[in-house]
Amino acid sequence: MFKRFWLWLGGALGKLLLLILAVGLLGWSMGEAYYGWKFSGPVATEEEIPAAEARYTQAIIEDAVRIVEQHRDNTRVLRDAHAKAHGCVKAEVTVLPDINNDLRAGVFSEPGKTWQAWMRLSNGNAYPQFDRVRDARGMAVKLLDVPGEKLMRSPAHLGEQDFVMFNHPVFFVRDVAEYRQNFAAQANGDKVGAFFPSLDPRTWEVRHLFIALKTLAPAPDSPVNTTYSSISPYKLGEANIKYRVIPDPQSCPPYERPEQNTALPNFLRSALYQQLSLDRVPACFALQVQKQNPAHYMPLEDTSVEWDEDISPFVTVASIKVPAQDFDSREQNLFCDNLSFNPWHGLPEHRPIGGINRLRKAVYEAVSAYRHQRNEAGTALSSSPSP
Repeated sequence: MFKRFWLWLGGALGKLLLLILAVGLLGWSMGEAYYGWKFSGPVATEEEIPAAEARYTQAIIEDAVRIVEQHRDNTRVLRDAHAKAHGCVKAEVTVLPDINNDLRAGVFSEPGKTWQAWMRLSNGNAYPQFDRVRDARGMAVKLLDVPGEKLMRSPAHLGEQDFVMFNHPVFFVRDVAEYRQNFAAQANGDKVGAFFPSLDPRTWEVRHLFIALKTLAPAPDSPVNTTYSSISPYKLGEANIKYRVIPDPQSCPPYERPEQNTALPNFLRSALYQQLSLDRVPACFALQVQKQNPAHYMPLEDTSVEWDEDISPFVTVASIKVPAQDFDSREQNLFCDNLSFNPWHGLPEHRPIGGINRLRKAVYEAVSAYRHQRNEAGTALSSSPSP
């Protein structure tokens, strides 16, 4: 009797597993077919601005200010993202001597030109946490003494060209409307609601949840040993492009990085300090661009879609060298904290395009101004003589 029961139970469980497997394969096939249809060209080569975007942007600014106040560090108001820096280091960005003619625009217009720059390497979270925690990692590069009229006329940034990146090729939201919903949920501590805003399956963002999970990756062994991508599109002259920075160790002296103690809260800063300040070995990268092919699905307004490298491969336009240097001083860390990076700090030839970049312009400007105003007020207060 028991034998027959166990045989029946085993057969029933086997059939159930086969049914689950069949349903899973069917769902996967339907998803592949759907996205194959949805993610097919052609696409627009010009921006398309939704009517409600300005309203969503203002709401996002209010949530961002709320977050920086929640994550205050004693008297300091931190960034609403990428609050923890591993260091700000001096860098040299050199345009390739044989750069393609069709890529010679803006800061890449003069072959062989070397720009002095600052590079900030960071974790993505809005609150400083241990480096071993899964997180996004960021790189921001600020070219200095760049002549010409800029997109933003702030006197403090008239000589700058910024490139802002993080270590995943796509973003976990497609546009400003979804960013508003996702950001508001996370600001309220509702991480589930960020991707499942209602019981209606049509509102679920399962694909974007998987992108977010992939973005929150384990830490690299060093912040100079990973690839950083622009995610959103930009102009390069008349072309629409995305860019990325990849490690290029072949262009620097051979270096074997000592194993880091990943239990330490700031081991990524330690790895950077070990290489640049103690071992005096530079770090090298290649700056690359990828041109939009509008005949294929390479959208400007959806940052959750990766442009296919088989259709449009990345091309190197410049080398980046981070020379050996001392960077971990109190003065330089404070300088680093006060640096503002914004993809809109730059030339019209590198104009950011697409909804997420339009959002960045408004949010970066508002939050940066708020943060600096609050920090200056806090500094003035703390430096006042006691009564």
